[in-house]
Amino acid sequence: MADESGQTQEQPVTDRRDEQDEPVVRKQRRAVFRIPLASLITLPLLLFCITPLAFTAPGMQALYLLPVALTVWVVRVRTVVTPEGMWAYTLTSSRHIPWDELSSLAVTKKARIRAVVTGASGEETVSLPHARLHHVPVLSLLSNGRVPDPSGALSTDGGTDSDSDSEAKDVARPTSPA
Repeated sequence: MADESGQTQEQPVTDRRDEQDEPVVRKQRRAVFRIPLASLITLPLLLFCITPLAFTAPGMQALYLLPVALTVWVVRVRTVVTPEGMWAYTLTSSRHIPWDELSSLAVTKKARIRAVVTGASGEETVSLPHARLHHVPVLSLLSNGRVPDPSGALSTDGGTDSDSDSEAKDVARPTSPA
């Protein structure tokens, strides 16, 4: 700041965080597996195409329920994964799966993931909508390692261990006859 003589004076700088106890805001980590909401852009086109059919015969206006059902399905069906657990939302129900209750993950032929849950009634399989095999590293990251990552995408060493490289080079070299 400049005073009347034109010289600048330094103001003491205080850290306001020391004076106040500001709450630390932690960003909640979560992953949502769903059909992109941008797919709802196609609904006006669907409505436009249904309109000629809807008025061809009495009762065909029920075809307008198709875009409504499609909208509800796109918005509702999803899997949400947080450090506390997973939530599987289907069209008619939802299910919370804490990490402690998760026994394992089962993979179907089409690379879909199902959660095997242990409970009082024994083991039960819960479908995780829109979660696929390539999402397992994300599940491993958010579960803090409770779900193992078989792909090794999250390994900290990254395969650059000098001992393993030298062993690999030794194995790859042909041995000379002695």
